[in-house]
Amino acid sequence: MPKISERGERMPASPIRKLVPLANEATARGTKVIRLNIGQPDLPTPQEGLDALKKIDRTVLEYSPSEGLLSLRKKLADYYHRFNIDVDVDDIIVTTGGSEAVLFAFMACLDPGDEIIVPEPAYANYMAFAISAGAKIVTVPSSIEEGFALPPVENFEKLITPRTKGILICNPNNPTGYLYTQKEMNLIRDLVKKYDLFLFSDEVYREYCYTGAPYISAFHLPGIEDQVVLIDSVSKRYSECGIRIGAIITKHKELKKNVMKFCQARLSPPLLGQIVAEASIDTSPEYMLMTYNEYVERRKFLIDGINKIPGCYTPIPMGAFYTVVSLPVDDADKFCEWCLKEFSYEGATVFMAPASGFYTTPGMGRNEVRMAYVLNKDDLAQALKVLAEALKAYPGRTV
Repeated sequence: MPKISERGERMPASPIRKLVPLANEATARGTKVIRLNIGQPDLPTPQEGLDALKKIDRTVLEYSPSEGLLSLRKKLADYYHRFNIDVDVDDIIVTTGGSEAVLFAFMACLDPGDEIIVPEPAYANYMAFAISAGAKIVTVPSSIEEGFALPPVENFEKLITPRTKGILICNPNNPTGYLYTQKEMNLIRDLVKKYDLFLFSDEVYREYCYTGAPYISAFHLPGIEDQVVLIDSVSKRYSECGIRIGAIITKHKELKKNVMKFCQARLSPPLLGQIVAEASIDTSPEYMLMTYNEYVERRKFLIDGINKIPGCYTPIPMGAFYTVVSLPVDDADKFCEWCLKEFSYEGATVFMAPASGFYTTPGMGRNEVRMAYVLNKDDLAQALKVLAEALKAYPGRTV
């Protein structure tokens, strides 16, 4: 029998999706599965986007340009200008979701064996895309006790080698909800400048910052404009995960040429998705305020509820719509499986993402889970009740 690739063997299973078969089995048994594992908002997609999909008047659904529709890129440029991100249409390349943006950025910037430094816990697919590119993620651990603040710069500097090509941040952060401060962003900028690195900045949650302080983009940092590779997506801000539209934004001319080669090889991003995304950019300020306020309420409701459950703790996330929770269990992976396979309360169980999959340091995140507060407060209330009862019944409880 032919041997499969070592790359495939090393590819990590998604902590967000690997338990889906167990969730499906629970649903088939008649159990309500409350899905806090994945950042799939239940809020409506903007009507402008839905109307554009319904009213397509094309007679041929053709390939779009490999870099994306010009009309969409113009609207995206205008959108970024609202956030004082000074980019031109030619700096924007449309991708098949933020995932492809990360993959193409890695493929275009990194050679096999090159390294990227990433604070952990980190979005699990970063590791998968680095493996796809033959590169290596080197992590700097942050801690739940310190609210997942940026680790000391000295910890980054100790890891820099001749193979280091960049630093990757997600701001606001997935999975922790942490929002980097101006001081922290300046420290990152200084490192990037000192060692001539790329700064990969995943900013798909920029609409959801809860501190009242101004949103800080990597493009707001003076002196490294040509070193920034910004990753974006419309999935979260417009509740359009299924249309698969993202973008790479960079001023680095040679990098844009490299990225375009990968874009041309895959032909084009989704045409229908681009049409929906372009129309959605015109959604009203009222829609954006509604979604923002809803997440503010859900965040307070979930965080307050979690911290009232004996043995549980989560810091207050200042952005995005995720939080990492410490549970009084021996092994969060086993606990999450057990909830889906063996437990229900009043006909329901809870589906969470084990946090170990967001770390690369062995042993970290062992008693933590990521929860996404993307469901309405009635579902969140039920999830909190089910979680509290599950922790009472779980045989591996530690406190």
